[in-house]
Amino acid sequence: MSAHWSEHREGGSRFALWLIRTFGLRFGRSCSRLLLYPITLYFFLRRGAERRASYDYLQRITGRPANWRMVYRHIHCFAATILDRIYLLTDHLRKFDVRTFGLDELHAQMRPDRGMLLLGAHVGSFEALRVLSLQRPDVKVRVVLNTQQTPAMTELLHALNPEIAKNVIDASRPGHEVVFALHDAMHEGALATLLGDRARPNEATIEIDFLGAPAQFPIAPFLIASMLKVPIVLCLGLYRGGRSYDLVFETLAEQLDLPRRGREAELRAFVQRYAERLEHYVRAYPYNWFNFYDFWKTDSTGHAEPAEPVAAVSGERG
Repeated sequence: MSAHWSEHREGGSRFALWLIRTFGLRFGRSCSRLLLYPITLYFFLRRGAERRASYDYLQRITGRPANWRMVYRHIHCFAATILDRIYLLTDHLRKFDVRTFGLDELHAQMRPDRGMLLLGAHVGSFEALRVLSLQRPDVKVRVVLNTQQTPAMTELLHALNPEIAKNVIDASRPGHEVVFALHDAMHEGALATLLGDRARPNEATIEIDFLGAPAQFPIAPFLIASMLKVPIVLCLGLYRGGRSYDLVFETLAEQLDLPRRGREAELRAFVQRYAERLEHYVRAYPYNWFNFYDFWKTDSTGHAEPAEPVAAVSGERG
């Protein structure tokens, strides 16, 4: 298994994603969801590294050995949220049942001259955030997105909704350019969305506890929030199955202050708080975790997948 998530190849070719988009828009969501079963089986059989990562994660979250059915469900949940992007990013948003939590508190903190950082994770679907556009069409949302990591998916999303391209802050650009872009967005009173559970290559991280074991979390999102002196809000779009999502907003800090003395300790404590709240929601929605790589870096020491279930289906051993 590759040591860093960025070294994993993108799951799905441009043709495959184009096919999903065309089929999904032409035949509708109910019919298109039937395709998820063979697609899930294909990825279950073909993507060994992601499969092993799923076994490892599910064992941690449940406290017992995972089986192939659990892994299949995990991958299927991910595939379902990918399909739903087609509809959440077009004119089908009202067809979803999106429950919101903490939205009143979020609205109370909005100011035209000061934005906010919405800190998410590779959990559920961030596209559920578009429910805000129904209630507050005046609010600007800027999306921090690495367009180089998943170019085929990026092209698909931009084709579905060209307006997104205008509001993307490309995270593949040099770090200082990303910070300047976020600074401008904050002065416009925008909500800037970024993910806080993966570090880019050579990016500074800090080791904290997550699901009972040490894991590396990036510190850049938190340093940016400290520099910009804006509220930092946990934001997760959690998939409940069917057409249902829970959109959760939870204020982590109205302003993150990192003093010079004891700076590292304060930073570690805040990142740990983020991880604890993330763990809370992951435990409540266990199949929403979509970090399909060796998050805890255990590939050389253990947590191997059970061989028998996979071998029985495909003749492959991990």
